[in-house]
Amino acid sequence: MQRQSIESTSIRSVGYDPEEGVLEVKVQSGGVYQYIRVPQTVYERLLAARSKGRYFGDFIRLQYRYEKIR
Repeated sequence: MQRQSIESTSIRSVGYDPEEGVLEVKVQSGGVYQYIRVPQTVYERLLAARSKGRYFGDFIRLQYRYEKIR
């Protein structure tokens, strides 16, 4: 999945597959996680959030099933 860099102190890059509803997040420590069944609106709100790390923590991190892929 292609990810785009974002400005955040906790996240390096994010990518999204709208067909599968998979959000891929690379955190600053280098780990890569895939979050399953994430609506596209949640991804769009993450990109638009003033604090992407806070939005991720509040609305994604513990709300969706995920797996660490790297």
